[in-house]
Amino acid sequence: MIELRGVSKTVLSGSRPLTILQPTDLTVASGQFLSIVGPSGSGKSTLLGLIAGLDTPSSGEIVIDGVDITDLDEDGLARLRGAKIGFVFQFFHLIPALTAFENVLVPLEIAGEARAGEKAAVLLRDVGLTDRGHHYPSQLSGGEQQRIAIARALANDPPILLADEPTGNLDSANGRHVVDLLLDVNRSRGTTVVMVTHDAELTARCDAVLTMRDGRTTAAAVGQP
Repeated sequence: MIELRGVSKTVLSGSRPLTILQPTDLTVASGQFLSIVGPSGSGKSTLLGLIAGLDTPSSGEIVIDGVDITDLDEDGLARLRGAKIGFVFQFFHLIPALTAFENVLVPLEIAGEARAGEKAAVLLRDVGLTDRGHHYPSQLSGGEQQRIAIARALANDPPILLADEPTGNLDSANGRHVVDLLLDVNRSRGTTVVMVTHDAELTARCDAVLTMRDGRTTAAAVGQP
């Protein structure tokens, strides 16, 4: 489902090159739940952004569901993300002027979904927030906002869900609720999930854990979901 071959990322720091991701090989099987852990600055979010096609690698190939995304232009990347990848951010990124229901509705309408309203209602039900659909983000708790963000990310039934510190702004109880939801998405839908996190307790529930340090993948282990 996801394959990286010799993928690296180098940027300029002042006038000097700085490699923030060393050449990396990685395979994530279809339906797997992979957690990426490591200290701040280890390259976790850079790796996730490259997988999402939000950034361009300095070297190597990134293959998503059989498509080498390093060969795609911006329009091609946008189409691939719309069809195959949902993204959940640490800071929710909900549209403040829209209700929870409308935030979930937007990607469905953009995609031309004929039954957009009905599908948005089902997604709200799936994340347990049917009765909060008419509320604006400012009226929702952090945990509720993140659950809306997950519903929005799932709007177009992507086979891949990427999550960057999805519990980073939540207390432990809400964090576990969000991870429960991601695990349910993984197991009930067969969605491939790649999650960046600092929470070692949460990673123990994933299928596999990838550890990063100084831009390198230093260890991978199979966990007990």
